[in-house]
Amino acid sequence: MKMVNMVETTSAWNTTGLHHAHRKSLTHMSFHWGYKAKILFSGWPGCSSGMGMYALALILVFILAVAVEWLSYCSIIKPGANKVAAGFFQTGMYTVRGGVSYMVMLAVMSFNGGVFLTAVFGHAVGFLVFGSKAFRKSGGSEKVLDLPPRK
Repeated sequence: MKMVNMVETTSAWNTTGLHHAHRKSLTHMSFHWGYKAKILFSGWPGCSSGMGMYALALILVFILAVAVEWLSYCSIIKPGANKVAAGFFQTGMYTVRGGVSYMVMLAVMSFNGGVFLTAVFGHAVGFLVFGSKAFRKSGGSEKVLDLPPRK
């Protein structure tokens, strides 16, 4: 029995019947350490960029994590504000908080240990400054938050 035009697939997930060239990639599926990582965008900070761009990426992740906590615990809307305008503003803040939260999550999904620790530390610092009782003014009534707490 002779087989003609049979193409062997290179992986169990390749259902097209075509061979695909395997490329060496920086994508990891387990935590790794080092500054040669892709964080948020393809090629950034990149392999040839060095420690400076990696440090900038960590600073960005830290700022994003702190921003998520600030958005969770801020109180910008004044008590006597127009309810419709306040509702639209609150919806906008909720949307921005969700988007920034997803950016931090995607950065952590680079599986870089430094990025993970930076995101956790950023959330902790943000909570310490904006959510905990450590920096609240004593006395007075409990302030009303603009957004519901994250779940």
